[in-house]
Amino acid sequence: MITAAALLLLFAMLLASVLTRRATRSERVLIIGATPLARQVIAAIDGRCPVRHHVVGVVADASGIETPIAAPIDGPLERLGSIIAERRPDRIVVALADRRGRLPMRELLDARVRGVVVEDGVEYYERLTGKIAIEALTPSHLIASRDFRKSHFDLAFAHGLSLAVSLVALVALLPLLAVVALLITLDSPGPVLFVHDRIGFRGRRVRLLKFRTMRQADGPTSEWTADNGHRITRVGKWLRRYRLDELPQLVNVLRGELNLVGPRPHPVSNFALFSREIPYYSLRAVVRPGITGWAQVRQGYANSLGEETEKMRHDLYYIKHMSAWLDLRILCHTVGIVLAGHEATAAARGEPRPLSVWRLGWLRLAAVRSARMIRG
Repeated sequence: MITAAALLLLFAMLLASVLTRRATRSERVLIIGATPLARQVIAAIDGRCPVRHHVVGVVADASGIETPIAAPIDGPLERLGSIIAERRPDRIVVALADRRGRLPMRELLDARVRGVVVEDGVEYYERLTGKIAIEALTPSHLIASRDFRKSHFDLAFAHGLSLAVSLVALVALLPLLAVVALLITLDSPGPVLFVHDRIGFRGRRVRLLKFRTMRQADGPTSEWTADNGHRITRVGKWLRRYRLDELPQLVNVLRGELNLVGPRPHPVSNFALFSREIPYYSLRAVVRPGITGWAQVRQGYANSLGEETEKMRHDLYYIKHMSAWLDLRILCHTVGIVLAGHEATAAARGEPRPLSVWRLGWLRLAAVRSARMIRG
């Protein structure tokens, strides 16, 4: 009986090893189109998962190369069939901007029959990175898309859950709020709370509450976090590290102005600039803003227009995939950030982390126990 159990365990371990090697084998990706979207896809693969995905080539006409690509250009679309045979891709990503009459459908169908996955570039980039390639979207697609039209039930459920959780959290955290208020008062002169005008749901103005983390300014100030580092107080630095300065926004949730999870509300003073420079910026207003959000746990603070644009890609992803499950995932990441400071942000983005000492010890213990059972 023991021998049979040991053999069964050994077989399971061998099967798991085979499946693991197969799952971790680098997927060969062939990209159609030398476009800005193709460049973003290649950069995402190189930056996030070069072990699991490998770009084997780009298929593009010489006249259709729209942007420099950090991958070999294999030739025109007319040679797609022979290029597929040479490169043997596991996945073909279509990143062409204009596809009318240009795609060799017969070759793509043949590849699909042979087991090659054929995927749209925008969807592939979205799945790979957890954000949306806004430059590759069209206004008509976004306006007509059901994904960006949230039902009354979706909005009411998210806000109802936020109200219930916020009420419980406020009562439970009252002692902590009182301690933080006392520390702020003792640390520097000025009010305990900082009240800031932000743009909220459907473009309405919101009076956002935060614990004050800076000394009062003598004149006009910048909205970028990096420009105000010299004004941050000792207590403020600690509050920001663990995001405790955001706790008064539970009151904003009870007022109906925020949800627990959603795109962060931006300052009114930045609204005109962001609306002019960031594509589809107004779509952020179709849902209530939040205390925390997908962009916050994936990227953190923004200190430039480029970083705000990057956060917009995450915000659109959240709006498109908004659900109770995604909200729960974001809240779990937020708890990790609160407990570990900003160090948790890399883990939330899916970046590799070294094994900790206790995890290595656990793995060694599991290996020893398995060996003893097999010797049995």
